Amino acid sequence: MYEYLTGLVTSVTPQYVVLEVSGVGYQLFVANPYCFQEDPAKKVRIYVYQAVRDDAITLFGFVDRAEKQLFLQLINVSGIGPKSALAILANPDHQGLIDAIANDNVGYLTKFPGIGKKTASQIVLDLKDKVAGMTSNTLLTPAAPAETDNPALQDALDALTALGYKEREVKHIKKQLLKTDANTTQEYLSQALALIN
Repeated sequence: MYEYLTGLVTSVTPQYVVLEVSGVGYQLFVANPYCFQEDPAKKVRIYVYQAVRDDAITLFGFVDRAEKQLFLQLINVSGIGPKSALAILANPDHQGLIDAIANDNVGYLTKFPGIGKKTASQIVLDLKDKVAGMTSNTLLTPAAPAETDNPALQDALDALTALGYKEREVKHIKKQLLKTDANTTQEYLSQALALIN
């Protein structure tokens, strides 16, 4: 099992980043790809989790150990797979997630894509005791400014779709995002998730 990989981010897409380590490009599915920047000169450390299934071996990446620990807690809940856990972690307010679980706030959890009342209740039931003393100090690295607003906005909207939000929701959010002062994909995505949740 891998703990982390250190290398150069060579590609950032709405669903994953590519981290080059010693000439090998690893595809890492991450909650918020735009918190990473393509930089041919700066090495970054990304914590990883390897999921093995009959038909695929997938690597999931995290900005720090705390985010990885939260992910590991979530995938131990019945009905939550790695992709659902990533969609939940895409909201940068991890402390809000921890507080919602600790305080039985099922309504907060049902705002995430693919999480209904039954699954939200299961998250609370399984994790309430485990997150009681947990705090999140996760700070996402801001994305590099985009050359124009439109590509950054489009990347953010693509990321929302990749996370499982419905096209109708994404179109509604787009109208609201156009009224904001966001400039980077990270800013658009953060504001979009705040509006949704």
